[in-house]
Amino acid sequence: KENDIRFTNCELRITTYVSFIYSLAIVTAQLLYSIVAIFNPKARLFVDGRKGLFEKLKSRLAANNQPLAWVHCASLGEFEQGRPIIEAFKKQLPHYKILLTFFSPSGYEVRKNYPGADYIFYLPWDTATSAKRFIKIANPALAIFVKYEFWYHYSKELNSKNIPIISASCIFRPNQVFFKWYGPIFRAILKNFTHFFVQSNQSIELLNQIGIENVTLAGDTRFDRVHDIVQNSNPIDIAQQFK
Repeated sequence: KENDIRFTNCELRITTYVSFIYSLAIVTAQLLYSIVAIFNPKARLFVDGRKGLFEKLKSRLAANNQPLAWVHCASLGEFEQGRPIIEAFKKQLPHYKILLTFFSPSGYEVRKNYPGADYIFYLPWDTATSAKRFIKIANPALAIFVKYEFWYHYSKELNSKNIPIISASCIFRPNQVFFKWYGPIFRAILKNFTHFFVQSNQSIELLNQIGIENVTLAGDTRFDRVHDIVQNSNPIDIAQQFK
């Protein structure tokens, strides 16, 4: 029992230390982006897109009286994986509104007018204050994070509010931080999630090794998207002639 207590205290100290490093890294990245934005157009979009974001979000959502599903994609590639989920969700649960967020300008700028979502915004930086404020305003009934999106403060806040968090089309590999000796805080992020829909059996095995069993093998939704594109594509005459 004494050894268990010492191990728990040690793990707690590591988690606290890594949590501090994580928060410091987020603040540092935020500062660096602000500096780089002076010279780099993409970084400028990244920074400018988050200006006044909470006020805009609050204004847009003020009149909403329907349940809200929040879908977050890092960029355009993840959106292509999230799109089949959004469209199936809307078809089966049409009374829900969809809030779609992006981390990167390459996703937001291309899909900011996507008709399948009711509200589209950048995701604020993952700080404790921003996470609390964002979730309080959005008040989602459900959160779906696509592929590699594992944010410490957002997942912690959602879990504390008993809001289900789904990780969709995710994939895990042995070299990821979750499975390293210094991974307690990152494993803590995963334990905030309600369920994982993974791409591979290896992902199931890795999650099981760290005590996570709320996992389903579901494959890669990018294949669903490619299939939809093929089924709904219009023939191009000149291409048909060339072929």
